[in-house]
Amino acid sequence: MVRTGLFAVLSCILCANVATAQATNIGEMQKRAIGFLTRTQEADGSWTKSELVGVTGLITTSLLRSGLSPQDPVVANGLKNLLSHSQPSGGFYTNDSLHRNYETCITVLALSEANADGRYDDHIKKAEMFLRGLQWDKGEGIESSDPAWGGGGYGSHQRPDMSNTQYLIEALKAAGVKEDDEAMLNIKTFVSRTQNLETSANDTKFAGLINDGGFYYTPAAGGDSKAGMTENGGLRSYGSMTYAGLKSLIYAGLDRDDERVKAAVSWIRKNYTLAENPGMGKQGLYYYFHTFGKTMEVIGEQEFVDAAGNKHNWRAELQERLAGLQQPNGSWRNPADRWYEGDPNLVTAYSLMALSYCGSKKSSGK
Repeated sequence: MVRTGLFAVLSCILCANVATAQATNIGEMQKRAIGFLTRTQEADGSWTKSELVGVTGLITTSLLRSGLSPQDPVVANGLKNLLSHSQPSGGFYTNDSLHRNYETCITVLALSEANADGRYDDHIKKAEMFLRGLQWDKGEGIESSDPAWGGGGYGSHQRPDMSNTQYLIEALKAAGVKEDDEAMLNIKTFVSRTQNLETSANDTKFAGLINDGGFYYTPAAGGDSKAGMTENGGLRSYGSMTYAGLKSLIYAGLDRDDERVKAAVSWIRKNYTLAENPGMGKQGLYYYFHTFGKTMEVIGEQEFVDAAGNKHNWRAELQERLAGLQQPNGSWRNPADRWYEGDPNLVTAYSLMALSYCGSKKSSGK
């Protein structure tokens, strides 16, 4: 009995030490990354290039989510730079930007993280109205039957896509827009049509060609998947868009029993991995890590069970994966330089945001 009691005490101490080590490890990773981003910030408060509003917005958000306050000089300068790009339209972008939806959405998320005292309420409200104007609906001369309906996009064509639309719904949600709002309902329509699933909510020509429950890039303008097409013309599902799609469906008000949610979760169970961005390899890997972490948090499962019945402590696994990839200078960088992931500033922001879902949001500071 004494030995059993001693073993129990030692086990408790060991578990406590492991938990402490994990928390310290997250804090140390964040501290090193914050140090890197402090050194690389430009004099005007931006990162990489002042005109890349999205990069500065993502980094500022990641620093806030890593425990820095809005008054911290690095964060304050980042916020000041974002505000310098405020336009009369209510959006945040440079005059020649082709990424107005993306950049405004990300700025809204950054301002929302820093808005405990309500100082950015007016900026967020004006940005909300601007984003509503960008959303594809009758204002763009289309009907609700069009696959572009409800989405957000960028580029010279502004064609809606799943990546931009996930930021759109996150920004509107952060601005306080409710699930039954027309804008949110229209987003739900677009997201449902971007899923490889034949349902009453998906009448696109791609709906049943693969029918695996995953998501691809866009059904608009003829359709596109960054993972390519199947021989029968289907648009292949891939990891980052499937997590983005699932998270967006839940934000739009669908519950766990909805067939779209169940199908997306099933795809993730079959393709669960942190070794790569499923279907894309190393391309978009850190975007995937961030979207993975945020979606897992939204799903709300402490342990995620894959299709083979294996239980995953996804927070510990994500932390361990990022720990193995962090560079000696505190940054991360993707050798597969697509979608700006060769930029260590951007990739470090993605990694910090991913880490914020692995433990306490306020676990770190300078």
